Amino acid sequence: MAAVVNRRPKLRIVAPAASEEEAAAVVAALERFMRDTAPLPAPAPPAGPSAWARASLLEATGHVAGERVAWDRGRRGWR
Repeated sequence: MAAVVNRRPKLRIVAPAASEEEAAAVVAALERFMRDTAPLPAPAPPAGPSAWARASLLEATGHVAGERVAWDRGRRGWR
């Protein structure tokens, strides 16, 4: 499984005139904006090879659709 990449920058305000409370409020507002407007994560792909892959394997090995083959395992995992 691939490691999840943190694509969010670490925000920091560098403003000599701002108080710590003001800087913290600005950073909190920016973080909330980024969280609220972030795109939804992509759904996980279904497990197993596609039905097209199964059909091509059957065709390449000379089997017909619906015929049981040793490597098919009862069609589990095929979507």
